[in-house]
Amino acid sequence: MKDGFVKVAAGTPEIRVADCAYNAARCVELIEAAAAQGVKVLALPELCLTGYTCGDLFCQDTQLDGAEQALAAVLEASKDLDILVALGLPVRYGDELYNCAAVLHRGVLHGLVPKRCLPNYGEFYERRWFASGENVHDYVTLAGQNVAINARQLFRCPAAPGLTVGVEVCEDLWAPAPPSVDLALAGATLILNLSASDEVVGKADYRRQLVSGQSARLLCAYVYADAGEGESSTDMVFAGHDLIAENGAILAERRFASGLTATEIDVGRLTYERRRNTTFTGRPEPDLFWNHQIDLEPAETVLTRPVAPNPFVPADHGDRAERCREILTIAAAGLRKRLKHTSAKTAVVGLSGGLDSTLAILITALAFDSLGQDRKEITAVTMPCFGTTSRTRSNAEVLAEELGADLKVVDIGEAVTVHFRDIGQSMDDHSVTFENAQARERTQVLMDIANRTGGLVVGTGDLSELALGWATYNGDHMSMYGVNGSIPKTLVRHLVAYAAGEAEATSPRLAAVLRDILATPVSPELLPPKDGEIAQRTEDLVGPYELHDFFLYYAVRWGFSPRKVYRLAVHALGDRYDRDTILQWLKNFYRRFFSQQFKRSCLPDGPKVGTVTLSPRGDWRMPSDAAAALWLRELEELPC
Repeated sequence: MKDGFVKVAAGTPEIRVADCAYNAARCVELIEAAAAQGVKVLALPELCLTGYTCGDLFCQDTQLDGAEQALAAVLEASKDLDILVALGLPVRYGDELYNCAAVLHRGVLHGLVPKRCLPNYGEFYERRWFASGENVHDYVTLAGQNVAINARQLFRCPAAPGLTVGVEVCEDLWAPAPPSVDLALAGATLILNLSASDEVVGKADYRRQLVSGQSARLLCAYVYADAGEGESSTDMVFAGHDLIAENGAILAERRFASGLTATEIDVGRLTYERRRNTTFTGRPEPDLFWNHQIDLEPAETVLTRPVAPNPFVPADHGDRAERCREILTIAAAGLRKRLKHTSAKTAVVGLSGGLDSTLAILITALAFDSLGQDRKEITAVTMPCFGTTSRTRSNAEVLAEELGADLKVVDIGEAVTVHFRDIGQSMDDHSVTFENAQARERTQVLMDIANRTGGLVVGTGDLSELALGWATYNGDHMSMYGVNGSIPKTLVRHLVAYAAGEAEATSPRLAAVLRDILATPVSPELLPPKDGEIAQRTEDLVGPYELHDFFLYYAVRWGFSPRKVYRLAVHALGDRYDRDTILQWLKNFYRRFFSQQFKRSCLPDGPKVGTVTLSPRGDWRMPSDAAAALWLRELEELPC
């Protein structure tokens, strides 16, 4: 449970209808198997101790007594197991019968949660046997224990900070106002749903949408345990469609099989998102909910859940292509609005032959197309200097030509040399002044050309560079509109690759130059080349962008601690980088992220295209002189 991770599971036992002793044994097998895997919270299906399809047998005392005895057997078998379990059975209360979830831990029955919304349509006849638990708030004696029966119960687990469990039963989720809404607003971060949902064509997709959507809406984890093998097939088939979702994402799923579906939920991620999301409000009266403390034992949670090594980039090729189309469309729409508003006659792009400027001019071309403007009004400026190689210069020229832009070549070598003479900088001193003077001269050229042509300078800097401060202040750091400002470097690469693929059929030469740009090492080209090749490779200096984008996503989007970011990075990228390398660059990330905030505090405007952006007017507000000491100290204290 360290770092907010809690292992949870949905289980589907293979049952026999009305054979309570048999069903209890199958449930115990799943509980024991789950506990052996380190599961801390387990949901089993609705009415699994009797079977959902008992029909009028639910009214028989023999059946109800059998269910109570089965529950007693489960309690006895689980008394030495540190696992919170919810499983379904019918419960007598007064003169009525309730479809309940029994919540137990270490042989103690902590609560009975009755189903509120009873389906009585189509193939369902629950009101024939059961009453709604909407207004039940009392205690009953069951399996020899005095226990609360109440639909509004919360089960809090202090050993896992932030873990509070709420329960609803099957149709409760399908209702217009699911009980899980109030449960989540009252503090539940994990909702268990005990279900017996029969299978018909198309229902699985709808069920999946319900579960993922509810977890997103409530900023919670949702475990859905469905009835399966052994339920009567007289009129229905049950598929055991078990689902585990977290904040809109399906983490694990199983269908047409008995057994366990297990993964880890991240309670820390959920509680952070609730703090961040100011619309997660309207908490119900606390007196409406009965609270129970569940003393789970603290334990290390072994991670098995998927953690994407490139969180900004969809793993699926089809999803990636759709994402690329959408990002390009959003960025072009932002630039289009700015061009219209300013009545700009031209767009000026500094074209280096590198990835970022390539993406910027591709977006600019799309904006011009949507405006119906001639691409000749895009001014592509390539500005060779001391570090420019023939490869990047050639690629910049071909790219501009293929896109139909107006290409200008402005060699800034002489201007920078004069500037060095004026400030007393030696040409042999390849310090930061040597590099930054070139970047600032290029920005001056672009701004002045824009002024002369009535245009607007389109910025090329990406989100990864902004996070690291890898930009020259008042150099490539500045523009009139930054189209790449919320696009990380790992995603820039895929956007250019997508554009190359789209161009393949209609413009093979454009596709070829884009692919060569993709194959070129990332470099600002501010130091003289060696033997005609790029001498200055960015990732050798600041670290792999793959790592930095990973750090950025989890540190900024989710507010994870450095220790947790490191743990996830080792889990997701440990096959590519050793632990020391990951830790080295993570420390570098935090040092640079804090020290370089002043560059982000005065960023030009630019469109937000994803969930992470560092605009001082949008998502990120941070003092420029904040200290990184706490974050770096946590990394220093990590065990070797």
